[in-house]
Amino acid sequence: MAFEGLSEKLGGVFKRLKSRGRLSEADVKEAMREVKMALLEADVSYKVVKEFIASVTERSVGEDVLKSLTPGQQVIKIVNEELIKLMGEANSKINFPNKPPCIIMMCGLQGSGKTTHAAKLAKHFKAQGKRPLLVACDIYRPAAIEQLKVVGERAGVPVFDMGQTDPRKIAKEGIKHAKDYGNDLVILDTAGRLHIDEELMDELKDIKKIAEPNEIMLVVDAMIGQDAVKVASSFDEALGIDSVILTKLDSDTRGGAALSVLSVTGKPIKFVGMGEKLDEFEPFHPERMASRILGMGDMLTLIEKATQTVDEKDAEKLARKVKEKGFDLNDLLDQMKQIQKMGSIRSLMKLIPGAGNIKDEQLEQGETQLKKTEAMINSMTKAEREKPAIIDPKRKRRIAAGSGTQVSDVNQLLKQFEQMQKMMKQFGIGGGALHGKKSRRNRAALLKGLGGNGTGLPM
Repeated sequence: MAFEGLSEKLGGVFKRLKSRGRLSEADVKEAMREVKMALLEADVSYKVVKEFIASVTERSVGEDVLKSLTPGQQVIKIVNEELIKLMGEANSKINFPNKPPCIIMMCGLQGSGKTTHAAKLAKHFKAQGKRPLLVACDIYRPAAIEQLKVVGERAGVPVFDMGQTDPRKIAKEGIKHAKDYGNDLVILDTAGRLHIDEELMDELKDIKKIAEPNEIMLVVDAMIGQDAVKVASSFDEALGIDSVILTKLDSDTRGGAALSVLSVTGKPIKFVGMGEKLDEFEPFHPERMASRILGMGDMLTLIEKATQTVDEKDAEKLARKVKEKGFDLNDLLDQMKQIQKMGSIRSLMKLIPGAGNIKDEQLEQGETQLKKTEAMINSMTKAEREKPAIIDPKRKRRIAAGSGTQVSDVNQLLKQFEQMQKMMKQFGIGGGALHGKKSRRNRAALLKGLGGNGTGLPM
């Protein structure tokens, strides 16, 4: 995941700061030297790092901080505030015009994930009640139109194309089609190149003139590091971009681009791609990203994912069932599947405060155990799932054989299920308690309570 190296190094610096009862100016400056090196290693622009460290140091050596009862925590608070300021004070939203359609023009280099993220963006706004239309303006890259059709179908969004016609004409006719058929959002998937060239920019300028987009959105691959900022600057100078989508933040990238783009270009990051799936896409919230970088988790994003995933009718049905008959292994299996829909356990655990230090090996082991747990429940009879108390040694051997596990694994599952039942009663977690305003601690408790092995997974 992006920022893992940076988070680990900053965590070490801040742990040492918090362990000291009092801080001197020399202590703060020494810590800032380490923070500076961590940021540079994360591929943050040198100019950005220099200004960031100067601002944090100036605020941290003040008398109010050094003489406070918790100076280490005060410094961390300042770093958090400056990180937020660096990436933007708040989530920047797309301003939809009073008279539809809203036209978004996507641009970027080849390989940045532009076509896939056009579909992700369309799906995101479709979920908000919009009627998006994807327009295939990339006629150069082999199979680009077909790719857009495939991802458009997965997103449940129509695609307008005219084959290998002039992209300028495609853009014009696509917008006309949207007006005729009531699409209130048009997303133009323009052609990318392996590098920025005059021919590419001339075509994009023409499309911009014809389409008069409300938003020109640049798609940038976070893996290219500081080059991402150069790409953003070049497109902005030639085209005048409005915002950035940063992709591949789930990869092993150092993530410095996220901390540099706004400061260097003045253009906000509005969305980030966190994986290959169409739903692994989210608005960029600077305060939440800063929290993740500092190892504080991101409960708001976790809650939003859960709220979007859980069907309210299913939740109410489960609530009634749990109230009348209790929580059984069928319900546990359903809840596990709901959590899996929210994303990988690896990505979810990163959002829980205090869980960021779980090692990748533990998470991989947990993912494997999650599959084993599902296999064990699937190997049970209907009666066994509804009333686990009837599972005797003979049944345990059959379940283990059917799921490719050991009897000890079945024993562990049943033991943890008992703990789960107690936790459900303690928090009052039924289907309804997992949905709505009171769901915050319940969702976190469910995710963390799926097991007691330190990974938050059944073991």
